[in-house]
Amino acid sequence: MRDLGEARAFYGGLLGCPEGRSSDEWVDFDFFGHQIVAHLSPNESGYKGHNSDVDGEAVPVRHFGAILPMELWRKLAARLGAHGVDFLLAPAIRFEGQPGEQAAFIFRDPSGNAIEFKAFHDESAIFAR
Repeated sequence: MRDLGEARAFYGGLLGCPEGRSSDEWVDFDFFGHQIVAHLSPNESGYKGHNSDVDGEAVPVRHFGAILPMELWRKLAARLGAHGVDFLLAPAIRFEGQPGEQAAFIFRDPSGNAIEFKAFHDESAIFAR
């Protein structure tokens, strides 16, 4: 992260991720049941310019995310939209009618890291081929 205060406002404030331990160099967040550590690295950008074609959309190769229950996914998509987040991949259903059908969206944090959130109507389809 280029700035830990910015990371706290984004992950803790906007995304609602509770903060765990921290130091002057890093902050732990409860990222929807998983630990994410925001390390201070003011000279490194998360965006490297590499994309991959997924279902006809350009998806950043370097990204991370979480699978949420569908109702939480909808609420988060609406909250981010209301805050004017610029989606790289707008909230939509992908692979409709196919194995692995999913709701997904992708956006960047303030340091340029790409984040993807997914949801499935049928959680047994998460790793379906």
